[in-house]
Amino acid sequence: MNTIHLRQTLPQVFADRDKQISDIWHQDFVFEKGKYYLIAADSGTGKSSLCSYLYGYRDDYQGIICFDERNIRSLNRRDWTYLHRQSLSILFQELRLFPELTAFENVLLKNRLTDYKKKKELLAFFEALGIADKTNEFVGKLSFGQQQRVAFIRSLCQPMDFILLDEPISHLDESNANVMAQILAEEAERQGMGILVTSIGKHLEMNYHSKLKL
Repeated sequence: MNTIHLRQTLPQVFADRDKQISDIWHQDFVFEKGKYYLIAADSGTGKSSLCSYLYGYRDDYQGIICFDERNIRSLNRRDWTYLHRQSLSILFQELRLFPELTAFENVLLKNRLTDYKKKKELLAFFEALGIADKTNEFVGKLSFGQQQRVAFIRSLCQPMDFILLDEPISHLDESNANVMAQILAEEAERQGMGILVTSIGKHLEMNYHSKLKL
């Protein structure tokens, strides 16, 4: 996938608003593979909705969203399964980890589907992000910031053309946020992928090609 094209896209819940000031909603906008985008948003402006639309989890929007000019409403379950394994990754704001599994087991769930990362690579991510001692801890016992790092590592366990990160550092200190940015930049350079980061204030420091207002 080389492009994500939004054509007059707007959450249905916003349809009755008289005026929508946004660089994305109700616009004609294209996200390009290989470029980094920061999407700054106030609370309640639909940033998590945008990520869910692009990932195929929700379809309660007006307008059109296309992947390489194919309307995503035409995609079937098999298409989405392929995309989620080979082309499109996400770090949800609410993380969606399994609290009854360990941190490493949560990561392995994804990696076993794709067989993309070697164990030593995954352990290196845990080490770099300061949670090497948490691999065998149940996720439900970790802090939210620690869980964010686990979910981030899981999001890297696949090949991808685009990655969506919804408030990825809301509970991280500056040091861990910088490590995350470095790892992400290295992965992006290696894969040539596009990066979409949402933020309501504290944001991942990267060399963004575009900074947009939602």
